[in-house]
Amino acid sequence: MNNKIPSIIAVSKTFPISNILPLIEHGHVHFGENKVQEALEKWVDIKSNYNKIKLHMLGKLQTNKVKFALSIFDFIHSLDNEKLAQKIASEQKKYEKKPKIFIQVNIGEETQKSGIHKDKLKDFFLFCKDLELDIQGLMCIPPMKSDPVPFFEKINSLNKELSLNQSSMGMSADYVKAAKNSSTFLRIGSKIFGERN
Repeated sequence: MNNKIPSIIAVSKTFPISNILPLIEHGHVHFGENKVQEALEKWVDIKSNYNKIKLHMLGKLQTNKVKFALSIFDFIHSLDNEKLAQKIASEQKKYEKKPKIFIQVNIGEETQKSGIHKDKLKDFFLFCKDLELDIQGLMCIPPMKSDPVPFFEKINSLNKELSLNQSSMGMSADYVKAAKNSSTFLRIGSKIFGERN
């Protein structure tokens, strides 16, 4: 059972800043976007006015967008290959801050999903540490229409093996189960902002 209170990432992708401002003014800190370009268009001015905001990159990050991503995002939740890890490592040297990073694990071994296979995770983690990336923990998206709990439990055990204590698990449909299974970051969109068009 989880004793920690997880942080809620308000997933604001596709929503205009006018929908997001009430939450910002209420003092909410963590927000998530899926696309670098959308984040740059929406958040540059807001982040300069509200310096406590932490912006999370949740979608697949292309290597050619890394330098732009590092200029706006504080967290990256979708690291899943060596080429991307090397690109982040080389770009972060140009900035005074390192992004906090989650390794995305393809926990259901689904061909259509991104993420590192769990059998390759330890080697990839060590590769990232050698690059001096700030690895916080693991991220997963369990298979749809499956009970997410066994997948959350597996992430917890993988985290333990790597001596990591943060996890990015749970979305609008399964965040209660994720919170009960020690998730430290819940990625919630439609339950906060309503359904997307």
